[in-house]
Amino acid sequence: MTTGTRQPRPAQPTLELVAEAAGVSRATVSRVVNGSTKVSPEIVAVVTAAIERLNYVPNRAARSLASRQTQAVALVVPEDITKFFGDPYFAAIVQGITRRLDESQYILNLLVASSDPSHKTMRYLRSGNVDGALVVSHHTRDEFLSDIGSQIPLVFGGRPSDHFGPDTYYVDVDNVAGAQVGTQHLLDIGRRRLGSITGPIDMPAGIDRLTGFQRTLEQAGLPSGAVEHADFTAVSAAAAMRRLLERRSDLDGLFVASDLMATGALDVLREQGYAVPDDIAIVAFDDSPAAIGAAVPLTTISQPSAEMGFAMADMLLRLLTGDTDVPRRNIMPTRLIRRASA
Repeated sequence: MTTGTRQPRPAQPTLELVAEAAGVSRATVSRVVNGSTKVSPEIVAVVTAAIERLNYVPNRAARSLASRQTQAVALVVPEDITKFFGDPYFAAIVQGITRRLDESQYILNLLVASSDPSHKTMRYLRSGNVDGALVVSHHTRDEFLSDIGSQIPLVFGGRPSDHFGPDTYYVDVDNVAGAQVGTQHLLDIGRRRLGSITGPIDMPAGIDRLTGFQRTLEQAGLPSGAVEHADFTAVSAAAAMRRLLERRSDLDGLFVASDLMATGALDVLREQGYAVPDDIAIVAFDDSPAAIGAAVPLTTISQPSAEMGFAMADMLLRLLTGDTDVPRRNIMPTRLIRRASA
């Protein structure tokens, strides 16, 4: 017979109960919950087992009030939204970021800030909605990010512009060295009349890859090469390829600063009757799915984009836990991947 008496709700397991069940301190459980890298894998396994056994769910709202933390980070992309969703580089970066955040209690907020980043994005980041931010594909004109970096921890994907100063945290590859390896490969296979489609000259990656191309030609005692700028899209690269051919119809080698741009260049070369690699050999940069799916599979400089995203997120999480030993830069390796285009 029912009496109408409401049964008391079972108490929710607490951080202290998890610590007692795991035989560790409350602070250790907190570190595991927050994805700290300062806990040994053995302890993480013990604490995780206790969390699952007790069905413990961290109280994000209570923790936010107590610690003034949101348990959220932002990924800021100062680009047009069509460029973000159309470039496989961004997909790889986000994959790496989310893989690292999945090991923590942090969630990711995506801010594709192209139309007016210096107002809406700044208001959002300043208003306490996130504890820190990751930035990819920034331009020298994005000076608003300097102000954000003085208020919350900021980690860049790619070497930041010089006006950010020497204290900025970032993950990158050596774009100059990678471009040198790619250009040298063209020389090694006998190409001497080289051109390049580079990225925007208001982005460090575009500047550095052009520097590597020109430095290699200079060291080989060759002319500086014909150069046209594009904006890391296939459409802009197709236009740049047409301009190059108008200037130098005798090109026999081409270094392109991204795989996606190389696909645009390939379309133009095919339209105008050039065979790749017989007439013009191509080396690109990224080793993204665009390189494999191109009409002629691309020889390219591989950069570990997903691993870079993982490293960016790890760097930011360490900063958020108060780690004072975080290196300010993490330069990851590149390597040449040979395919049919060169």
